[in-house]
Amino acid sequence: MRIDPLGGDARQQGRPRRGFGGIRWWILILFAGYAAWQWFGNARVDPYTGEKAHYGATADEEVQLGAQAFQQVLGDANAQGALLPADAQVSQQVRQIAQRLIERVPQVTATLAAQNQQQTPTDHQAFQWDVAVIQSEQANAFCLPGGKMAVYTGLLPIAQNADAMAVVMGHEIAHALLRHGSQRMAQQKLVQMGQMAAGMAIGGMDPQQQQAVMAALGAGAQYGFILPYGRNHETQADKVGLMLAAAACYNPHEAIPLWERMSQLGGGERPPEFASTHPDPANRIQVLQSLMPQAEQFRAQYCGAGAGASTAAR
Repeated sequence: MRIDPLGGDARQQGRPRRGFGGIRWWILILFAGYAAWQWFGNARVDPYTGEKAHYGATADEEVQLGAQAFQQVLGDANAQGALLPADAQVSQQVRQIAQRLIERVPQVTATLAAQNQQQTPTDHQAFQWDVAVIQSEQANAFCLPGGKMAVYTGLLPIAQNADAMAVVMGHEIAHALLRHGSQRMAQQKLVQMGQMAAGMAIGGMDPQQQQAVMAALGAGAQYGFILPYGRNHETQADKVGLMLAAAACYNPHEAIPLWERMSQLGGGERPPEFASTHPDPANRIQVLQSLMPQAEQFRAQYCGAGAGASTAAR
């Protein structure tokens, strides 16, 4: 009887490949299960918006991370001679705005949670509030998780007055209250696990095919998940920040000319909305205009009908 050694070897070689394929699918199933556990296991209703949110870190962890990042920012600014002293006029004006906004956080937090039929969140009670002013041409500000804020002097000529500055700072504070940093961490973890699973799934393809598939998946995640997620966060922060500014007795209507001025930065050129982390300025202004009646109610509730004008921040 003629024995074909190649036939026997081929059959033996086929079995490991089938076995490896089975292992690969088990790994994918484990990846999917772990991703689902991570994503849905850390989900709860956001009391500020009434929407389901997913978190990648605890509130205490966020405070620690924010404090560490803030020290790095201050150290870099101080090394460059860009950190303005606390007794500088601009620093005092910015700190006064911040203080008024911070004082209204408990009331606005309770009101928004009640509107969404949620318990009042207490995460902000552990915040370590602070604000620094940094000399820079950047028209920007930020509030890190845990309440650490910075305002760049390049924002002052764009804001033009304290009301508009309060709108910007209220928006940044809202990011911290809404725990958007933790939500982005959860999103990044999910995307990373998806990329790892995809890499495992297409491991048998040739390198060019793998590169094409991974590029397509990356673009899909970027435009279909990451960027829309970021734009939704911006819209949420616009709403909560506007209510906070209004409750602190600033004029919420200054948000409209503010964002009109913001839209002209860089000559008004920007990517289309689907390719941006921020809403299109026209859409943003439209949403803010629709929120004005609610903002006026907040201002009337906390400041009365005759709320005084704010002092210009220059």
